[in-house]
Amino acid sequence: MAVDASSATIRTRKYLTNRLLQRKQMVVDVLHANIANLPKDTIREKLAKMYKVEKDLVVAFGFRTAFGGGKSTGFALIYDSLDALKKFEPKYRLVRLGLAQESKTGRKQRKERKNRAKKARGLKKAVVLGHRKG
Repeated sequence: MAVDASSATIRTRKYLTNRLLQRKQMVVDVLHANIANLPKDTIREKLAKMYKVEKDLVVAFGFRTAFGGGKSTGFALIYDSLDALKKFEPKYRLVRLGLAQESKTGRKQRKERKNRAKKARGLKKAVVLGHRKG
C-alpha cells in the first residue's frame, strides 16, 4: 500500500528564529488519518515548500505518534545555509541526511584507543587519540 502524502496535514507551532545558530526551529504536528506515519523525507519536502526554502536545508527529527495513531509530533530545523547546517548539526544527523560519512573504525579498535588514552597524560594523550602528530 502506497503512502498518500497529499491526505496528510502539516502544522507548525512554537516557531522561533535562532540567529545564533542561523536557523528557524519549530514543533511540527502531522495529521495523518487512515495512513501510517509519513516518511521524514516527505515531511522535509512539505516544510520546504511551506517556508519557501530548499529541501536540503530542512532537518526533521524526533517524531512520536500519538496513542491511537492519526497524529505525530516532532521537531524541525530550517537552516539559513548549507554551511550553517554542516557547522551546527550533530554528526549522526548529517549522516542520516547523507551529508557526512559514518566513522568506520571497529568497536574493539575504539575501545583499545580509549584504554591507551587513559594511561597517557597531556600531550601524549593527544598523540594517542590521534589529535596531534607525535
